[in-house]
Amino acid sequence: MINLNILKQSTIVHLCFAISYFTSGLILTFIQAVLYFGLKPFNKSLYRKINYYLSYSFYSQLVFMSEWWSNTKLSIYIKKDEYDKFYGKEHGYLIMNHSYEIDWLMGWHFCNTIGVLGNCKAYAKKSIQYLPPIGWMWKFSEFVFLERSYEKDKETIKHQISELCDYPDPVWLLMTPEGTRYTKKKHEASLSFAKEKNLPLLKHHLTPRTRGFTTSLQFFRGKIPVIYNIQLAFEKDSKTPPTLTSLLYGKPVHAHLYIERIPVEKVPVEEAEAAKWLHELFVVKDKMQDSFFNTGDFFTESGVERVEPFTVPPPIWSLVNALGWAVVTLTPMLYYLLGLLFSGKLLYFSIACAIFGAFFILLQKSIGMSKISQGSSYGTEKK
Repeated sequence: MINLNILKQSTIVHLCFAISYFTSGLILTFIQAVLYFGLKPFNKSLYRKINYYLSYSFYSQLVFMSEWWSNTKLSIYIKKDEYDKFYGKEHGYLIMNHSYEIDWLMGWHFCNTIGVLGNCKAYAKKSIQYLPPIGWMWKFSEFVFLERSYEKDKETIKHQISELCDYPDPVWLLMTPEGTRYTKKKHEASLSFAKEKNLPLLKHHLTPRTRGFTTSLQFFRGKIPVIYNIQLAFEKDSKTPPTLTSLLYGKPVHAHLYIERIPVEKVPVEEAEAAKWLHELFVVKDKMQDSFFNTGDFFTESGVERVEPFTVPPPIWSLVNALGWAVVTLTPMLYYLLGLLFSGKLLYFSIACAIFGAFFILLQKSIGMSKISQGSSYGTEKK
């Protein structure tokens, strides 16, 4: 156990993670590109079925870090009868709080347990689609890329939702209505905006931006049957912060994930009423978060119906996939790079050091992108 913990702290092991992850990502996106242009125009359904497994193979390497490498615990608060009957068996539109650096990864962790990881989609900034390999992967997987210009985004949302609802297998589409991760500075700006517009004052969330939701709602109503209201929380006094760095170093965190299944018919049709519904939903979410921080429980002070938590053993496939890619990518890459290092020639040695350095920088940049301090400034802009 001690030796394993030493390995989890090793920069060399982290560098091997980076080599395997980014190399496999480029291989997978190359296959995606060939199929996107060569197969999709002729057989869209088959392309999407194959792309599920390509996306899964990439995403699950990060899920492996949560499930197996760090042994993170995910406590799930879902009505058990609904979990058995509906989850992973229908299209879903997800509304989630955006409070942590790894909230997206905890979502993937859960999606892996119900078999929809490869069909997880989200709204993302348009610029991300040019960022390899993750942006390319999302582009070929038909994510909803937005420019934050309503007139342009409306047509994009209409087209992409129509495409996603045509998938042969269940798709989960994630929206974070807060628009950016919670910080104290953004929260102050959010409170100022809410007071100005006479909106509910939230303690643990930013005021939700409703236009993206109400625009999407008019296009997915009748096609996506349910909205999944997701609330994620970690203990405030936890010794291990819920960050990607913690997971990379093999330090487990304990995530609490509450999900409420809401039939779309319960959401008002009229735009202003739908916006009001979303604000009211966030008032409840805020009470749940406040209750959790005060008592360690979502329900004690929130007035929300209690749901008993349960855990699900991690599927073996994320482990198999990560080990498989490690063998496929690291064996030739390390053989080649070590050969350059020990060639005895300064030029080859320099090339090997540059390649190792590039992978290390990519790893650090990727971790940096997940940090709250590097989040979008959109939430602080005066609208």
